[in-house]
Amino acid sequence: MTQVINDKQMLRNKSLKKSAHSMLWAPKVLRKGNCQLYVGAAIVFIIVLAAICAPLLTPYGATQQDLSAALEGVGSEGHPLGTDQMGRDTWARLLFGARTDLRVTLVAVLIPLALGSLLGAICGYFGGWVDTLIMRLADIVTAFPFYILVIALVFAIGSGTTSIYIAISLVSWVAYARIVRGETLVLKRKEFIDACETSGLSKWSIIFRHIIPNTASQSIVYAMSDIVMNINVIVTLSFFGLGIVPPTPDWGQMMSDGQQFIMSGNSELTVIPGITVVIFSLGLSFLGDGIANLLKVRR
Repeated sequence: MTQVINDKQMLRNKSLKKSAHSMLWAPKVLRKGNCQLYVGAAIVFIIVLAAICAPLLTPYGATQQDLSAALEGVGSEGHPLGTDQMGRDTWARLLFGARTDLRVTLVAVLIPLALGSLLGAICGYFGGWVDTLIMRLADIVTAFPFYILVIALVFAIGSGTTSIYIAISLVSWVAYARIVRGETLVLKRKEFIDACETSGLSKWSIIFRHIIPNTASQSIVYAMSDIVMNINVIVTLSFFGLGIVPPTPDWGQMMSDGQQFIMSGNSELTVIPGITVVIFSLGLSFLGDGIANLLKVRR
């Protein structure tokens, strides 16, 4: 009995050594358990690459109509994902819609990222009445729900990409400003900032050359979750007819157009773009969590 126990223990020790040896060959981030970074990056990369290579992946245009082939189902000849009520290829519209939504989402993130980072750095570094004024304005903006405020602004300004940029920028800058402000309050007490001030470097030079670059990591991590929020906002606006103006392909518009054909057996017109939005959102969420974990590992 003792011999059996010893043999089992030896086998267990060998398996542990083997697994430990194999882990030595794994990337450092994987050894830390940060698989989210790779899964999220793979999902986002595939969707972005498909959007960039859209003309190479389909022979059809996004607005090309063929009424004789309207409402063909998934797997039909020449149309792997079927067609809509106007005979437009669903696969083509999905790819070119990704181009539209990704472009609008990226710009809608970069504008508040730049604006909020600048305002947050100014608040944290200068303080005083400037800090009070900007932070009270931020409190007013955050007093309203994000989605409702963006939809209300787009409804007031009018549909289109420009309205989306303006509405999201007027609301989303607050989060970036607060993140950078908190980091700046800690950073400005560091010795190298005192050295910069003592050497005669101007305050604006310190902000642009030292404060903002050293606080950018947290803003970038938050931007990943902000992209998820923005893509959902853009799809929602298009679903209600307030976003991307037709006939420009858009995932939200595809779902809106397809909902009237759900009961007739063409639910794929709504389900396919909806699943795409969910997968892309999950990829961005995983990527954001992975980047956050990576920064924690480095710290």
